[in-house]
Amino acid sequence: MQKFLKQRYQLIIVVISVIFLGVSILNANNDAITFDEVAHIPAGYSYLTQHDMRLNPEHPPLIKNLAAFPLLFMNLNFDTSQKFWTEKVNGQWTAGRHLLWEAGNNPDKIIFWARIPIILLSLVFGLFIFKWTKEIAGTLAGLLAFVFYSFDPNILGHNHYVTTDLGIAAFFTFAFYYFLKFIKKPTWKNALIGGLFLGLLQLAKFSSIVAFPILGLVLIFYPLIKKVRTNRLKVWFDYFSKGVIAFTLSLVIVWAYYIPNTYKMPAENFHKTVDFYFQADDINPDSQITRKVMLALNQSDISRPMAEYILGVGMVFKRVAGGNGAYFMGEVSDNAFPAYFPTVFAFKETLPFLILIFFASLFTLFQIFSAIKISGEKICQRNFNNVLRWLRSNVVEYTLLGFIILYAYLSITGNLNIGFRHLFPILPFTYILVAKKIHDYFKFIPKRKSSFSKYLFTLLLVWLIAEPIINYPYYLSYFNEIAGGPKNGYHYVTDSNTDWGQDLKRLQIFLNKHPEIKDVRVDYFGGGNPKYYLGDKYIQWWDSKRPIEKGWYAVSTNFLQGSVYDTRLKPDGTPRKPDNESWRWVTKYQPTYQVGTSILIYHIQ
Repeated sequence: MQKFLKQRYQLIIVVISVIFLGVSILNANNDAITFDEVAHIPAGYSYLTQHDMRLNPEHPPLIKNLAAFPLLFMNLNFDTSQKFWTEKVNGQWTAGRHLLWEAGNNPDKIIFWARIPIILLSLVFGLFIFKWTKEIAGTLAGLLAFVFYSFDPNILGHNHYVTTDLGIAAFFTFAFYYFLKFIKKPTWKNALIGGLFLGLLQLAKFSSIVAFPILGLVLIFYPLIKKVRTNRLKVWFDYFSKGVIAFTLSLVIVWAYYIPNTYKMPAENFHKTVDFYFQADDINPDSQITRKVMLALNQSDISRPMAEYILGVGMVFKRVAGGNGAYFMGEVSDNAFPAYFPTVFAFKETLPFLILIFFASLFTLFQIFSAIKISGEKICQRNFNNVLRWLRSNVVEYTLLGFIILYAYLSITGNLNIGFRHLFPILPFTYILVAKKIHDYFKFIPKRKSSFSKYLFTLLLVWLIAEPIINYPYYLSYFNEIAGGPKNGYHYVTDSNTDWGQDLKRLQIFLNKHPEIKDVRVDYFGGGNPKYYLGDKYIQWWDSKRPIEKGWYAVSTNFLQGSVYDTRLKPDGTPRKPDNESWRWVTKYQPTYQVGTSILIYHIQ
């Protein structure tokens, strides 16, 4: 079997890629526009056509540019005489509603074609994971990592949306690969290529800054342990100087890329945006320093692109510090839950892959303790040499693991709980490391004792591949068997984990199949336009609307859970969501239907 897989690996990759593309294109067509896409699509289109980043500046332009490129061939109506452009500061949501629903364009065509570049990027991303894993652990390990990626419901759930989540995971992987290639072989060519991809990484999402502590530590310490034949200080300085130049090049690339996206943005408009987000009377000294730097850079057309970049970074830090209201395990809070990301990871990753992560972790510990034998409190010279040898030969492993640990720590201790998608940057490194460890295990264990392990591993792999097949098409809302599957995930957590508005078109199909429902009161969370899809059957509703009427109700689980479990108090001590302004009354009834996974249908008689 191993020989067959090695000989036919290219055919296997082609087959998996075709399936991956097919499923992703179907999802792009069948899923309604999600909440964040309403902001990202018009922003990207405005960057390419107006060369002005007044919309959605809190995200860099690269991913949005890629998504908007097909829209350039559609002759869209995008009226920049509207208030979202001329008066509002960052009128991204109004701009999105205008482009999609109000300007006479075809919204479904816009949404579908804007998603295609993200799908293509996701395919390249998967192939790159195969390439990297193959280089460090062989063809079979590469295939295994590719399978982990291609059959992960969470990847399939987000790889067709115009958001930065899949993109930042891809560019983290590209940047780490080329930077570590420079670490292994510190030529000028590798340094410059590494700098190029560090620049592209920063253009994908501002969370890219998390990479620099890990890459900086590797840059500083690897030359100190590397086996060298010349002066170690000279080697270290060579690494460090080239690393600094690579980082400088990355900033130049950021600046150069921002130029075509911003060169028509008036200085006074940027000043107004700074005044809005970083007020002159803000008592926070960091905000004041950021404000002064941005306004100084805004004085020149040459430096204004970096002012725009700094604005985005500053907005992200402000948002993370301010938190985001979230529902989690029966509670709504503005503050982050420390258990949020560990719980979400345990519920939304497939059980077979969780088992393989656990196995890989145990085997790694076994490898470490086998290499390091401690006698009393003293580590012998031989063991020290073993550690040194391991550090020299496994720079990729501990760099990726170090990033996973740092990113997970920052996610858990951060103040922003809005979805498993924020853990995407660690997923590709997890696929690579788990595949590598499984390869190491079968290389370590004697063949005569490996039969049971091979059968068990095959079973887990079949289970892993079956998960997206069984749960199609509910990938955004995927939850594993412990959580009760996709239809029950909203009991634990909402937002982009379960309900991002993706089921609105499915609600349209549902109503067409149920002519007895003449009209429906809809409280919809997402980016879609219920009136556009539901027509005269649509009655706008919300949790505090009274009186309660008899008839049909369609409630997004995000709004439902956020309303029912919101026990927060206002500054005056009164409830933010008293019973007569919430959906608590509807909990006395069982849903009659569940549309997709995120919209509950109630019939009140």
